[in-house]
Amino acid sequence: MSDVLNRNIVILFFTQLIFVSGTVLTVTVGGIVGNELAPDAALATLPLSFMVIGTALTTIPATLIMQRIGRRLGFTLAAVVAFGGALLAAYALESRSFVLYCLATGTVGMTLAFSQQFRFAAAESVPLPRVSYAISFILLGSIGGAFVGPELAARSQDYSPDTPFLAAMLVIAALFAVAFFLSLNLRIQPLSAEVESQAAARPLRQMAAAPLFIVAVLGGVVGQGVMTFVMTATPLSMHAVDGHNIAETASVIRAHVIAMYLPSLISAPLINRFGALKLMTAGALAMLVTIGIGLAGQEVMHYWGALLLLGIGWNFLFVGGTTLLVSSYRPSEKFRAQAVNEFSVFGVSAVASLLAGVVIVQWGWPTLVLSATPAIGLMLVAIAWASYNRQRDVTATAAKETGQ
Repeated sequence: MSDVLNRNIVILFFTQLIFVSGTVLTVTVGGIVGNELAPDAALATLPLSFMVIGTALTTIPATLIMQRIGRRLGFTLAAVVAFGGALLAAYALESRSFVLYCLATGTVGMTLAFSQQFRFAAAESVPLPRVSYAISFILLGSIGGAFVGPELAARSQDYSPDTPFLAAMLVIAALFAVAFFLSLNLRIQPLSAEVESQAAARPLRQMAAAPLFIVAVLGGVVGQGVMTFVMTATPLSMHAVDGHNIAETASVIRAHVIAMYLPSLISAPLINRFGALKLMTAGALAMLVTIGIGLAGQEVMHYWGALLLLGIGWNFLFVGGTTLLVSSYRPSEKFRAQAVNEFSVFGVSAVASLLAGVVIVQWGWPTLVLSATPAIGLMLVAIAWASYNRQRDVTATAAKETGQ
């Protein structure tokens, strides 16, 4: 691991921790705050939807900005905007403005389009054979966010009882300021013209039609989409519908986020041993088990078990998909490929988060978890298709070599 733990990776590890803390805090309290401030209960998850929509709408601009000004300046810009978004959220809570709170979560969501590229920056900081390890290590930084975000939500009520969660927003704003100074110390070399010329970029349609590219993108789309759909609705379902207290709700979200990132300790070795496609298959199957647990009941243990498996499934799909994506495009195509991937992933996530509030209010938790089944089935079919194409290509190559 010594060739993985370089300066950039360490910085990206801590900036990932900070941005995930902000995300988890917003997920933990967003539906609860929305339920208190929204004019209609069906709009309770709208602040979370604004966060995901902000991410989706900014994915392509973020990639273009990164291409123009570089990773370091792009990440520092994101930290500044996130700092402002957190302060705006604090002001919205103080003034009890639902509109301003949605605007604040949308602003923070915009910055997540930049922070989601921490994993690509990590991949560019190590040799190709170590990419899966670098990605996994960066995601491990998110485990800290799994503790910091819910802890801020739970303790904030003690420090600002008249305005619950106000103190949490101020603390997360301070952490975004720390992320700004960390990002200033990144040193990522831009892609050289010599490397670009070695393999010219293919037309976008040709690049996007490759089976491995499609499955890599679909891994992120299904993993992130299903995870967002279920996770967004969980705090609202637990606290507002089923009456579980905020501490129990926060503990479930904490367990979920830990389950999202802790498997990163084994994801890279599993990819090296079995391949990305098999890891993604395991991720999709874990999500199917999530649906079964979710249908079994709505006690804390059911939410806990379902969200735990949901997190593991997300990790295997996301890490496997990202590793597959990096190996599916040429160096000269990286920004376009990443833009297509990020827009697809977070565009679907935005729709999923918008639907989550409506489904949970109108039809309830069992319908919500069951409705994720078609997407998971599609993922399994796509993996089988990609595996077939890969085996066919291997067989054809071997036949040519034998013929020669």
